[in-house]
Amino acid sequence: MTTIATTPNQAYAQSLSRAVKVNWQVEDIIGGDKRLDFSKRFMPEVLARVNDITCLSEAEKLILNQIRGNSYLHMFGLVEEFIVPSVLDHVKATGLSDITATQALLHFAEEESKHIRLFRRFAEEFEIGFGSRCDGIGPIKEIVDAVLQHRPLGVMLIILYIEWMTQYHYLASIRDNAIESLDFQFCSLLRNHWLEESQHTALDTLMVKHLVQQLEPSEVEAGVEDFFKLIEFLNGGLMGQVQLDLESLSRATGRTFTELERQEILSVQEKSYHWTFIGSGLTHTQFVATFKQVSPAQQQRLFQVAEMYC
Repeated sequence: MTTIATTPNQAYAQSLSRAVKVNWQVEDIIGGDKRLDFSKRFMPEVLARVNDITCLSEAEKLILNQIRGNSYLHMFGLVEEFIVPSVLDHVKATGLSDITATQALLHFAEEESKHIRLFRRFAEEFEIGFGSRCDGIGPIKEIVDAVLQHRPLGVMLIILYIEWMTQYHYLASIRDNAIESLDFQFCSLLRNHWLEESQHTALDTLMVKHLVQQLEPSEVEAGVEDFFKLIEFLNGGLMGQVQLDLESLSRATGRTFTELERQEILSVQEKSYHWTFIGSGLTHTQFVATFKQVSPAQQQRLFQVAEMYC
């Protein structure tokens, strides 16, 4: 069987101990007097990349940035929808031999469920304040079902890279961003999400390692192959979201874009989505390190795929 050095069981206890210290509720983050400020951008430019679109006015770039903020959380909310059943399935498969690990993983699933509710609450607030409809890819259940048809190792690797990607986004472009005047409420939401997700990367890594220990080498490679298939599947969804964002922008501005304008917007935004949701995660040093342990033979392929989205 494939062998990966295990993390001591104390890691579950440490993760659980840190997680329970972060105790926020959805109502603490958004709703009531905690309103989004639609006079400000939501997303940092490095993630939204609207400034390079020459056919848009500054007011239109602000609108597109806010649309991107809405889509950003829609994508993460969608991911949470398949994280929860994946974690619960892992708990069922491993049993109750390590009750601390079970408790830590169930707490993980509970937090992800809370994040789903947080993002749905945001979507309600966004719809109230934005003024026009913004669509997200779906139906969510069909997308989740399609993801969960793949092998658990492939799904867990996707989850791990997305969790590390979330960490990178907040730490690198939001937490200490003194240059851009971003909406306080949106940044607060991302901060609180990050506080809990920072524990999840450790648990995701433990689950990946546990899965690998139970599999024959050929089964590990099959799971890795599913991971790459899921990257392609994710990219298809992202490109669909780019199209929906353009339609949302047209509705919000009341503007019919020429074919040249459409192509410019789509070109810039496709590159933005590639980096934001794929490239920045696949190149994260922590994810690369874990992937190397799982499948050293496929590491060069990982680098080649990442280059396509950077």
